[in-house]
Amino acid sequence: MYSEIYGIQIRNLRHNFKMNTPIFYSRRIEPRIAEALEDTPVVLLAGPRQAGKTTLVKQIAARNGLRYLTLDDELTRLSARADPVGMIRSLDRAVIDEIQRAPQLLLAIKQSVDEDRRPGRFMLTGSANLMALPMAADSLAGRMETLSLLPLSQAEIEGHLPNWIDHVFSGQILKSDPTAVGHHLVDRVLRGGYPEMMSRASPRRRQTWARQYLDAIIQRDVRDVAGIEKLEQLPRFLSALAQTAGQMCNYTKLGGQVGLDGKTASRYIGIFEQMYLLKRVDVWARNRLNRLVKTPKLQFIDSGLLATLLGLNAEDVQRDRTQFGHVLETFVFGELLKQTTTSDGDYRLMYYRDADKYEVDVVIENAAGHLVGIEVKATATVKESDLRGLRRWAHLAGDQFKMGILLYDGHETMPLGDGIWAAPLASLWG
Repeated sequence: MYSEIYGIQIRNLRHNFKMNTPIFYSRRIEPRIAEALEDTPVVLLAGPRQAGKTTLVKQIAARNGLRYLTLDDELTRLSARADPVGMIRSLDRAVIDEIQRAPQLLLAIKQSVDEDRRPGRFMLTGSANLMALPMAADSLAGRMETLSLLPLSQAEIEGHLPNWIDHVFSGQILKSDPTAVGHHLVDRVLRGGYPEMMSRASPRRRQTWARQYLDAIIQRDVRDVAGIEKLEQLPRFLSALAQTAGQMCNYTKLGGQVGLDGKTASRYIGIFEQMYLLKRVDVWARNRLNRLVKTPKLQFIDSGLLATLLGLNAEDVQRDRTQFGHVLETFVFGELLKQTTTSDGDYRLMYYRDADKYEVDVVIENAAGHLVGIEVKATATVKESDLRGLRRWAHLAGDQFKMGILLYDGHETMPLGDGIWAAPLASLWG
């Protein structure tokens, strides 16, 4: 019933297609949506605005007889807030887009599905993490399955099927795209995965869209979800966070840059997390209880938005790749995060850093506790010193260690001893 492959329409920038030629990219999450609708009353598709949720759910609604409503529509939103029970009673099976704009509907949906538990009754989308809202967590527990739709992954863009994380946990590294090195890789990283960013031909037009996108989120969505009236500090704070991407969160230091105390800085970071702009990444420790007292690292989810906040362009990267290294790490983290949403296994992304400043950029743990470590390098040359963090961490991981991979801007996949490999960055979407 739900077996069709759906995609989002964007303008293609690659291969032999001309600019402004519409193309559909199939989304890896679609089979998971189909499965959930077959046995679950409420399915939530969550993710940032402009990632493709609306296009996807409109297609699902049209093909499967669900009524489509969006809370971006003023009249629909007024009805939802004034009479949530009445609105839900008028619906049999429906898609409700941008549910965070009227969270009053969640309790009415709970009441409705408690009376009628047919699967696939409601499909919701949200541009904020609803599970961070007490009303959602309390009202829909056990009745709703949440799935994530992030911006396009490179594998979705290229139409490649294999999941890189699933493969490395089975001991395989995918073959890489031989063209995705050097300035081609830089272009991918700076563009990111938002369809609208990809549809624009010039870096200047992409950055214009990204700046307006961030402004719109702060002016509208943050106010809806967090109830913050004085928003003038948030753009400056977000820009300050961009400067510390990939670094540990010192809330007092971060807040001090824009006149905020540490507690407020932590709260604002939490709001940006709810908007799917960034994520706090926990540190790996052999004793899982020790992770609770360690400092998380800050990562943005989309490298294109981060590059815009930093004002970084291809010419800057050509002159100095220092800052590009942080954006590249964000790009890799984002690709891995997207893959966790559609993988066969259940994975958690962390990082490693010790008192001697040995680091591993990403540590991936599966449900059985097995581990893969990822180190990211923006160069085409691999040196022994690049492996120091992976080697120390692999020793600490012991029997949990599955593989260590240094991703670099080159072509060859080569073993480096003791379960550690060098592999092209482009193998991520091979």
